[in-house]
Amino acid sequence: MAAFLVADGDSGPSGPRALTSDEVNRLAITRFRNYQAHGRAVTITVPGTAGRLIITGSVDYQGKRGYGVVHGTGRDTASDGLIGWTATSVSVHPMANAPAHAPASPPRSAWHSRPLLSSGSALDSSLTIALKLGSDRPDNAQLLPQNGAAWWGRDQVDGHPVDVMTGPSSPDRSGTAGNVRYWVGSDGTMYRVRVSVASESQPVLIDFDTQKYAPVKPVPGATPAR
Repeated sequence: MAAFLVADGDSGPSGPRALTSDEVNRLAITRFRNYQAHGRAVTITVPGTAGRLIITGSVDYQGKRGYGVVHGTGRDTASDGLIGWTATSVSVHPMANAPAHAPASPPRSAWHSRPLLSSGSALDSSLTIALKLGSDRPDNAQLLPQNGAAWWGRDQVDGHPVDVMTGPSSPDRSGTAGNVRYWVGSDGTMYRVRVSVASESQPVLIDFDTQKYAPVKPVPGATPAR
């Protein structure tokens, strides 16, 4: 399980402190790197009072959709199965014995679709967050430090040395700087993201590169947002 803490005795000095120009530039392009890659393999850990949900799959940042398999931990298997989502909808395919990885081609039937909720659901918030971690253009590097982005420490993710940085305040919500924490490599590659969500006491955790990215095929009945 990935650690929630940024720094330990071997991680070097910890922040927060102002970002250097190099750190600002890397943070500005990290979502663009995901878009350039077309998509990324992800493991999404969703918190919950009845136990966590673990989603193992892929996000297509150009096609604006995700697909994977859900396993519950510390709860029954009622939530287990396949899942596909866009910016506006969630489709689930319940499975009593869900596989470790989703099949490359989604099943043609037995999908149940609903609108993606904008609030009140840790699962839907997690899916929305994962889908927004790609952008077709770099963020404005000059605005990041002005809006509260900061450096917090150094760490390693699966052997990759990274800098840990907190993101700026959301454009529509002042005072939210630090709600998002990024683990960013030397070339701007995003390796991990931790996000606080209003409905849960524990954060959402998204890890990248835990398995090979597989192209995401549309789930029957799910249409990407345009």
